[in-house]
Amino acid sequence: MITDRSLYRIALTQIRGIGVMHARNLMQVIGDEEAIFKEDVRKLEAIPRISRRLIGEIRDPGVLKKAEKELEFIADNKLRLLFFTDEDYPQRLTQCIDAPLLLYAKGNADFNHQKTISVIGTRNATRYGEEFCKEFIEELAGRLPDIQIISGLAYGIDICAHRAALKNNLSTVAVLAHGLDRIYPQIHRQTAVEMLQNGALLTEFPGGTNPDKHNFVKRNRIVAGMADAVVVIESGEKGGSLTTADIANSYYREVFALPGRIRDKMSAGCNRLISDNKALLLHSIDDFISHMGWEESEKQPLPEQQELFPDLSEEEVIIFEKLSRTDSMHVNTLSIELNVPVSELFMTLLELEVKNIIVSLPGGIYRLA
Repeated sequence: MITDRSLYRIALTQIRGIGVMHARNLMQVIGDEEAIFKEDVRKLEAIPRISRRLIGEIRDPGVLKKAEKELEFIADNKLRLLFFTDEDYPQRLTQCIDAPLLLYAKGNADFNHQKTISVIGTRNATRYGEEFCKEFIEELAGRLPDIQIISGLAYGIDICAHRAALKNNLSTVAVLAHGLDRIYPQIHRQTAVEMLQNGALLTEFPGGTNPDKHNFVKRNRIVAGMADAVVVIESGEKGGSLTTADIANSYYREVFALPGRIRDKMSAGCNRLISDNKALLLHSIDDFISHMGWEESEKQPLPEQQELFPDLSEEEVIIFEKLSRTDSMHVNTLSIELNVPVSELFMTLLELEVKNIIVSLPGGIYRLA
């Protein structure tokens, strides 16, 4: 959504030498995007790790001129701006320390579906991988018709996942490694257009950004961070899918991998993820849904009086109350709703398990005991 602050939000991401952490630091201290560009220099100098050189970059008039040009591009092409403090920004990303401050989107997707998975894999997909991808998403749509599928619009498994989602009327989001002034690869343009009705194209890169190799590496952290789980269909011994899986593990996301024959080159990466305990073995839709704790089940009577547990801390009471209103909840969802990093949340959850208040289920799911 374009607001009066949009110009300064764009400008904040285009200052040379300002990374995500610097920008977040500036926002925390100054408190306002516009004020960063208009604040007294002495106040900027007082901010830790903000050098005079960096202040000079902030004051460079060319930054706002570039932002003005980008804002015109956004308006002309009816794009959406998603700043990290906005409600429609992908909330799962807010718990990732290196998440982009600003995202550009085209389409109608809600980026905060209750259930979201990323389906990724090699560009050199085999028939085995493509057929499993299609069947997996078709079965998933039958069981969870509101789930959202995320991928990267690349050749192979990515485009297969998007097209399978479209065929089964699922929302699907393509995270791009370039600006929204182009589609790469061009051959997937028609699929990209079809996705706009019930999905979106999403990127952190402004218009004019080329699909350079290092941009794909940056893109992968968004693919990992936006999802509850990452599903790797096929991968060679090296590749972007393995990088995405590693990032997903660092974000405490569930990772699944489709096993293959030991001599198949396009299964080597998946087999290694499984053998190294970096991914759960994926072999059926029932197994996947069970691991994620997404089965439909009758709600059990839950304790009504918190007085039954007088020794709970304030943080434990909040979690207790959250879980008492639902059958179960994934740790990432809890983290987002409570605005507490997963690493800190785990300690409180452990305390509640020790007190026999909650139980942990496969797939990072928690419910009341």
